[in-house]
Amino acid sequence: MGAGWEMGPKLTNAKKILVTGADGFIGSHLTEALVRAGHNVRAFVLYNSFGSRGWLDHVSPDISRSIEVFSGDIRDPQGVRHAVKDCDIILHLAALIAIPYSYHSPDTYIDTNVKGTLNIVQAARDSGASRVICTSTSEVYGTAQFVPITEEHPLQPQSPYSASKIGADNIALSFYKSFNAPVTILRPFNTFGPRQSARAIIPTIICQIAAGARTIKLGALHPTRDFSYVDDTAQGFIQAAFALDLEGEVVHTGSGHEISIGDLAQLIAEIMGVEITIKTDQQRLRPEKSEVDRLLADTSRAQKLLQWNPAYAGRDGFRKGLEKTVEWFLQPDNLALYKALEYNI
Repeated sequence: MGAGWEMGPKLTNAKKILVTGADGFIGSHLTEALVRAGHNVRAFVLYNSFGSRGWLDHVSPDISRSIEVFSGDIRDPQGVRHAVKDCDIILHLAALIAIPYSYHSPDTYIDTNVKGTLNIVQAARDSGASRVICTSTSEVYGTAQFVPITEEHPLQPQSPYSASKIGADNIALSFYKSFNAPVTILRPFNTFGPRQSARAIIPTIICQIAAGARTIKLGALHPTRDFSYVDDTAQGFIQAAFALDLEGEVVHTGSGHEISIGDLAQLIAEIMGVEITIKTDQQRLRPEKSEVDRLLADTSRAQKLLQWNPAYAGRDGFRKGLEKTVEWFLQPDNLALYKALEYNI
């Protein structure tokens, strides 16, 4: 067993924080927030021949200079062991998350999400890390059987992606039960904000409108979602990193506000000052039994255990987050990074 696990976590004197998936949407925001708060951060980014650090290439120079970057692949156990060395806290966000692509290539979701998580918790066990936060998703619940959804809601794998995340969560929790690993599952509901992939619904709508389209191509309009602004999600990770007595827990972050995809599109159009019509694009529809019709988070456990409350709560908070997101996407340099009218699974 790794040194320190039998005595419990020593978080107040944490030497270094590892963020996996730091090159991604939420990971880059979290890395920035940690550095601004004065923490020593090692950012695990996906190795590539271009030397790209993903969204970390777009953070301010003062933040960039303060980050130790580790390039590797979460699927490689040897590289993961090097990445976690000397890190007290591990915030594991690296994952494949696009649901449509999981229908196309499910194997890679198992390799990245399940095996990648196994690599993290095994390396953390060997190194004696004090806290491991593994990122889950509200998609593990499938269509809500009751709302608001508590952490006790049954798990329903309605896509290969959700199945892979259920597997990853259970691998992590098995290490808590088997080896007393200091593992916590943080389960954000639908996060949005600057830098999000255009495969996600909010950037999809914004980018189509920004490109001049007034007939917007979308999939199903009836599903409802609980959207969380990315700053709230990042703060949830930070609160979870240092909270006491969190081992073995599953904790939600969400806004407590529910909106349908159809109403969301009209709200974004209103913020952007245009009128739109919506056309159903068949290639954007999930298989009938795979569609998740409703998600709405109960965040009372986060309030109790993490002392966390969303700053962008309710309809007013959601609109404020949307306005900031629209403002970011409308900056020409940012919009140029997206292929606004192309659908990419």
